[in-house]
Amino acid sequence: MQSFVVGVDGGGTKTRALLADEQGEHIAEAVGAGSAIRPQEIDRSAGIIAGVVREVIENAAKGQQRARVLCVGVAGAGREPEREALLDALIALQVAEEVVVQTDFAVALDDAFGDGPGVLLIAGTGSSAFARGPTGTTARCGGWGPVIGDEGGGAWIGRRALSVVAAAADGREPETALTGAILTATEVAETSDLIRWAAAATPAVLASLAPVVMNVADTGDLRANSIVSLAVEELALHVRSLARQLFVDERASVPVAFTGGLLSKGTPLRKRLEHRMKSAVPGAQIRAEPIDPARGAVRGALRHLAELAT
Repeated sequence: MQSFVVGVDGGGTKTRALLADEQGEHIAEAVGAGSAIRPQEIDRSAGIIAGVVREVIENAAKGQQRARVLCVGVAGAGREPEREALLDALIALQVAEEVVVQTDFAVALDDAFGDGPGVLLIAGTGSSAFARGPTGTTARCGGWGPVIGDEGGGAWIGRRALSVVAAAADGREPETALTGAILTATEVAETSDLIRWAAAATPAVLASLAPVVMNVADTGDLRANSIVSLAVEELALHVRSLARQLFVDERASVPVAFTGGLLSKGTPLRKRLEHRMKSAVPGAQIRAEPIDPARGAVRGALRHLAELAT
C-alpha cells in the first residue's frame, strides 16, 4: 500500500490541507476553520488541524490510513514553545506517523523560492515578512501579533477603521462613508454599539472589515484611503527592512513574493503596494505567480520523508 504525505497551511481565517503521494502528486484537499495559534489555545488549533487532515484523507478515499508525514505551517508558531506544544498535541492525536510543525511563512517561503533567496510578505488576518539571503541566512520582520503588531494586516486595518468611525462620531474627525459601511458590516444600529461588538471580536472578525475599508476607499473617501495608504506603507517597510538586512540595500536585486488574502493578485491593496514598491524597494522583482503555502508544506513533508529514508 503506497504511503502519502499531507501538507497543511493554518491561517487565522482558514486551514487548508493538501494530500500528495510520495512523488508529490496532489490527490485531494480539504478546508476548515482558522487554526492560527492563540495564547493558551494550542489544543483548539491542534483539533482543527487534525479534523482537516482526517477530512482530506477521507476525500482521498484512504480509509483508516495515516499520513506517513504531516507537515504543518501555522500562523502564530514563530516561537519555539508554541511550535513544541502544537507538535506534542498533534502527535497525541495520532493524525500521522511523523509530524513536522513550522511557521506559516516558512512553508510559504518554501513554495515561493524553494531553497533560493527572496523576501516573502504575508498579509492576511495579520502580517509578517520572512527572507532568505543569497548566503542562506534567514531573517524575519513583523509578525508581533494582533495586540502589538501585524501592521498592514486585516485585523489592524479593521481596528483603524473602528477608531476613525469613533472619532467621526465624536466630531474629532470629519464625517466619513466608513461609518455607514462599518455599521452595515457589523450589523449594529448605532455607533456606540461598536464598543460591545469590538470587545468580542477576534482578530479574524476584525479582519473581515478590511474589504469594507477597501471598497469605501475606492469611492474616494479620504479617511478610508488614508488607512489603506498607511497599510501599504507599513507593508512596504517590512520588505525594505529585510532587503537592507540580507541583500545589501533596497536597490539590490531582490526576489519578492506576496501571499495572504489581502495580497491576492488583483486586490486593491496589492495593486497599490506594487506601485509603492517601485520607489520603496527599487530592486524588487515581484513574483506574479500565486503562492500556495499548503503546497510548500507538502514540499516540507516530502523533504522530511527523504530524510527518514537516509
